[in-house]
This record gives sequence, C-alpha cells and structure tokens, in this order.
Amino acid sequence: MNSYDFYDQVAVITGGAQGIGYAVAKRMIENGATVVIWDFNMDLAQASASKLGATALHCDVSDWNSVQAAAQQTENQLGRIDVLVNSAGVAGANAVVEEYPIEEWNKIMSVNLNGTFHTNRAVIAGMKQRGYGRIVNIASIAGKEGNPNASAYSASKAGVIALTKSLGKEAADFNIGVNCVTPAAARTAIFDQMSEEHINYMLSKIPRNRFVDVAEVANMICWIASAENAFATGAVFDLSGGRATY
Repeated sequence: MNSYDFYDQVAVITGGAQGIGYAVAKRMIENGATVVIWDFNMDLAQASASKLGATALHCDVSDWNSVQAAAQQTENQLGRIDVLVNSAGVAGANAVVEEYPIEEWNKIMSVNLNGTFHTNRAVIAGMKQRGYGRIVNIASIAGKEGNPNASAYSASKAGVIALTKSLGKEAADFNIGVNCVTPAAARTAIFDQMSEEHINYMLSKIPRNRFVDVAEVANMICWIASAENAFATGAVFDLSGGRATY
C-alpha cells in the first residue's frame, strides 16, 4: 500500500462521517494528517471523528454561511487548511426528466454543485496566500456520460467537473492543485436513495463487473491530494472500472 506524507498538514473532508469521505479521512490520518470532518449529520460525524482521532464540525455545504463559519473555525483552531476533499453529496430520486420533481432537482444541485462551489470558495484564498494547497472534488462517471433516470445527479456532477477545470486554471500559479475524480458507484449509504433497477443498471455498465471499493477511491484521492502530485491541476481522474470511454 502506498504511503503519502501528510504530516503537519490540515485536511478538511466534507461528508467525512461515512463512505468515501470516511475512507479518505482514515488513510490521511494514518499518514500523519490532522483531519477535520465537515458534515451535516453531527451525531454520525462525532462518532466517526472519535473513532478516527479527527475533529468534527457541523457544516451544511449547501449553505454558504455554514461553510464560511466552518472554514473560519477550522483556521482559528488549526491555523490553515492545506487540503480539501469534497465528499458530501446526494444521489436523489430516479425518474425521467419530464417527471423529475423540481424540489428534488434543486436539492441535488444545492448540495452537489453549489456545495462544491461553496467549499472551494471558502478555502482557495487562504491557499493562494500561503502558496500551497490541494483540492479534490468528487464527481462521478455519471458527470461524464450521463445516467438515464438520474438527470439531476448527472448534471450536478458534470458541473463539478467544469468547476474543477476552471478553478484549476485560476490557481495554477500558486502551487495549488485542483482536481477531481470520477468514480463508478461505490456501495455506500447513497445506494439507499436509488432504486434497485438503477443500481443494477450502473453495475451492468462496469467492465470489471463490480462496484468500486471505497478504499480504492481513497487510495487515488490521497495521491492526488499529496505534495507528490505537483503538476496535475484541472484534471479529471477516472476510476470507473473501464466504463469511461474518454
């Protein structure tokens, strides 16, 4: 297993109480990082943080004021934010476009796309000032290919990809890497939001014929977020088990 040096680095992980975010937090702590979990579910976040040896702060990524407060509290307590991993996200309902609930569409955009914008916005100025930073936004293969009956989720993750590319170019001269990953589906709590038919559809599209393990996603994210990744920015790293065609 590869080991990346996160000693003396402060890493914020949104949605770090479970799933991919939890796996990333675990790997980073094992490699020396001071980890702060920003999560909406504080009961779960505090339990996970206690188990990991991390800190948990309440944060609703869809609310700019909540994100700004979490960023300020983190910097007041720890001095800076070196790494940001955006793992908070929702899948939403499965329905065709003409029947897709407007409120559900807005909720998914608010968390997945607006939330990524809010968190990136909250940390980037400090990273530029210090001349170092790593941001990893978790998008999805759905953002590249578009899943039927999941228009809101697919569109939100496509927006995350474009936002990453844009900010990556803006921050390139400051020793800041802004990248994203596009994993295939992982069997996490987000599956509870999906129909069994949609889950089976996603599995059928993966040539490896299995879902990605959260530890596999964490492995890639930890390299992208490390100082060793000193050149790539605005990039989209595929982790789709062979599904992606570009």
